[in-house]
Amino acid sequence: MHSTLVRRAGFAAIAAALLVTSACGGAQAPPPPPADTTLTLGPLDVARAERTTISSGIVLTGSLNPYQEVEVRAQVPGVVTDMRVDRGQPAKKGQQMATIQAQGIRSQAASADAQIAGAESNVSLARRRFESADMLFKRGAVAELDYEAAKSQLEAAEAQLAATRAQAAGSRESAARTTIEAPIDGDVSRRSVSEGEAVQPGQTLFTLVNTDYLELAGQVPVDAAVRVRVGQPVEFTLDAYPDQLFRGAVARIDPTADPATRQVGIFVRLPNQSRKLVGGLFATGRILTGSDRDAIVVPLDAVRGSGDARYVWAIEDGTLRRVPVELGIRDEAKGVVEVTSDLSAGTVVVIGPGEMREDARVTITSPQSGRLQPGHRPVS
Repeated sequence: MHSTLVRRAGFAAIAAALLVTSACGGAQAPPPPPADTTLTLGPLDVARAERTTISSGIVLTGSLNPYQEVEVRAQVPGVVTDMRVDRGQPAKKGQQMATIQAQGIRSQAASADAQIAGAESNVSLARRRFESADMLFKRGAVAELDYEAAKSQLEAAEAQLAATRAQAAGSRESAARTTIEAPIDGDVSRRSVSEGEAVQPGQTLFTLVNTDYLELAGQVPVDAAVRVRVGQPVEFTLDAYPDQLFRGAVARIDPTADPATRQVGIFVRLPNQSRKLVGGLFATGRILTGSDRDAIVVPLDAVRGSGDARYVWAIEDGTLRRVPVELGIRDEAKGVVEVTSDLSAGTVVVIGPGEMREDARVTITSPQSGRLQPGHRPVS
């Protein structure tokens, strides 16, 4: 009898457990480790809070391109001759780059000039006839009909001269287009035709770029764009020059956000009068939106939570502590954020992922070789 009661009690306990599991929606996640569990972290999973100089900024990345690029196109049909520049060579505004041989257009210009001379002669003759008719009409020596006829002939001759001059101007303009001139000061980045090649209107002959300034076009979120102003300083780092810092400024800001991404276009410009830099270099630019100041910072990856409930996991005397923090400015270039609450320099914080528990014991393994993320200072 006693064993039967024990079995029934066991079954009842199992059934109660199953009912609790069912009421909670199925299988449950395993409970967090007990407080006496020791967590083992690597040297790249932790960092120290540091006192350093920090400046607020907005990071942009992309390629630096010439701020001015022009495609020089053929405007008349013909054959390219007299090539005077090639790829990589400089060209001054107005400098002749090549010629398009188009005899028909040049002949039309010469013919139009001859037609102007003939029209001017007709106007001169018609004017003398009108002046004579006008004098005789005032004396009553000719009929009014003859006077009006002379006047009409003069007006017709003058109209013909005006039309001939307009036609000649168009012909001369077309003839002038057979000489290809540089529209800007710059360097030839591309030559698309060869000597003796036949071209048509609209065909690209050369591409000119002005690299006195280079521009980086990027996009930032709307909430960051409100802090950007034209003229703000920008610091550039270039992959091709890893140990150098370049400085420029914000040149333009798009007036509207992209409806698809809710991002605002920002254009920053880098002076390059020495022509040391070439277009196409990959750059990281940081728009300096605030002044430098001394601050306690931690890596961005160390901060957890959201809104006003931000915190870090700090290691004190080998024990894990959840420390609420208040944040200041972010330095995206260094990968750190300012902590304005009571967090001391030298405090070890966790930056690695994983389940954490208050009062858990922590062991940090010995340092290993490896590349560290910006702002991460390993703890040994």
